Amino acid sequence: MTISSELQSAALIAVRDCMGVKSGEQVLIVTDEPMRTLAYALRQAARELGSEVFVVEMLPRRTNGEEPPEPVAQFMREVDVVLCPTSKSLTHTDARRAASAQGARVATLPGVTEEIMVRCMNADYHRIAARTMQVCERLGRASVVRVRAAAGTDILLPVWGRKAHASSGLFREDGQWGNLPTGEAYLAPLEGQSRGIVVVDGAMAGIGLVREPIRITVEGGYATDISGGAEARQLVALLEPHGRDARNVAEFGVGTNDKAILTGAIIEDEKVMGTIHIAFGDNKSMGGSVRVASHLDGLVKKPSVWFDDEKVMEDGKLLGID
Repeated sequence: MTISSELQSAALIAVRDCMGVKSGEQVLIVTDEPMRTLAYALRQAARELGSEVFVVEMLPRRTNGEEPPEPVAQFMREVDVVLCPTSKSLTHTDARRAASAQGARVATLPGVTEEIMVRCMNADYHRIAARTMQVCERLGRASVVRVRAAAGTDILLPVWGRKAHASSGLFREDGQWGNLPTGEAYLAPLEGQSRGIVVVDGAMAGIGLVREPIRITVEGGYATDISGGAEARQLVALLEPHGRDARNVAEFGVGTNDKAILTGAIIEDEKVMGTIHIAFGDNKSMGGSVRVASHLDGLVKKPSVWFDDEKVMEDGKLLGID
């Protein structure tokens, strides 16, 4: 297997700088066949740092949020660091949550390509962390989030009492977890209370870049109507097998990675500065109460955003934040 020097360098940044892997630690890499090259780059980086590293390959999951096999989940609970370069996301799974609860440092890398890895892992993660924390602190004080955008988004998301999270790209303490590459501040809106319209005009998890915007009507905290073109029909098809809970308004997030660009891979798209994302489905990882084997993020470009009466973004530009 040929691994480029650029990818190997990015993998080393991920393992050494973002995860803080030290000599003698046990590192588990969970992967599937399409992501094997990235897994082996991460393995090599972990070996160079003197860790005991294991690679476990499973069949690709069918959906974001589907559990890995139980032996894999058990292994995740027994190591110091877990890296998950997989085709579908393991972020919002009980297996990931249990590993974090046991103190493992976990990074999920769903669908990350070599190009994304090289571009985004060479970002200044200390600056991204500072920016993310500023957004997170302001979001954590809010009672209601409002989002408007020229394409038609106009939604209210009650969030009082919900903890805001900073996915800064630095997961060096026991139990810390998040995506790599990363850069977002996010939380779970209160179940049953969001209302309005979300027009996804950037990208949609499980679908990719959106050619015809997806218009989602939200009532009582659930997506009650989804309209548009082929991508809207795809979204309905992705949600249907999981029932009503898959339509739960699960997440509001703000992208903070200045190196990320829109590519159709949601792992990068949702981190793009100047965008917000609203996800539907599982929110247990964020302090919510809905557990379902689906979590799909929809990206809104150039939004204006208010935290209560404070305008924090105007047409995609963060206000008062570097």
